[in-house]
Amino acid sequence: MSSDTAGRPRLRAVLVAFGLALLGFVLVLPAAFVVSGVYTAAFGAEVDDVAALGISMIALQGIAFPVTAWLYVRRRGVSWEYIPVAAPDLRDIAYVVAGFVFAFVAANVIGAALITVFSTEPAQNTGATTALANPEIIPYLAVLQILLIGPGEELLYRGVVQNRLGEALPAPAAIFLASLIFASIHFFSLSGAPQARLVSISVLVLPTLVFGTMYELSENLVVPALIHGAYNATLFSLLYITIRFAGMGELPQFLAVVSTTLPL
Repeated sequence: MSSDTAGRPRLRAVLVAFGLALLGFVLVLPAAFVVSGVYTAAFGAEVDDVAALGISMIALQGIAFPVTAWLYVRRRGVSWEYIPVAAPDLRDIAYVVAGFVFAFVAANVIGAALITVFSTEPAQNTGATTALANPEIIPYLAVLQILLIGPGEELLYRGVVQNRLGEALPAPAAIFLASLIFASIHFFSLSGAPQARLVSISVLVLPTLVFGTMYELSENLVVPALIHGAYNATLFSLLYITIRFAGMGELPQFLAVVSTTLPL
């Protein structure tokens, strides 16, 4: 078999993975339209920044991402066993604890180092900006990270994207590419100079690599979903505590950095 022929399945896997990530964001448009209509009909109010944030989370992680995963599973003609899901056992719980610690330390230590090396401020995430401007909603956002954001994003990016890449690539390459795809998609939700966006994306890659690694080791989607949700919820909780008792001006550097990369 020629090298060109051997490389085709790998290229196809990468293209499919990118396509799935893009489809997830394309489907958010009709989903957001429906959710906005329901919100307006139910509450009779215009959609302000806070409502828009909630609508975007429900539309993206709650509808668009799961629908993308469902469409892929149906198109492939495989069962849902393609995405391994099981109640966590003691080993899985150990992976969750270890993954949470590694993700937190990686974003804190390495992320802060990247900011120092490149001597730039991270880009601003519009969702995180809304949360910081309305700190009273942060506790609710923290809960949603565990119930909605972690499961929704891991279903698509680990359960489908990483699985698909893993069919054609070695596990380390599949983990890295899935993490890179996940982080790079956030480029469009950030504001700021290109260098600032790249720094924020680099910080976002760090915990995502941990999510993917723990998924590969555990072979259970619940593990990265719990790590992801707990990681985000902890960041939101620390933000809230700091703002509530110390004020925005006292945000530690790493919180100021990672808050801009929260996947909202």
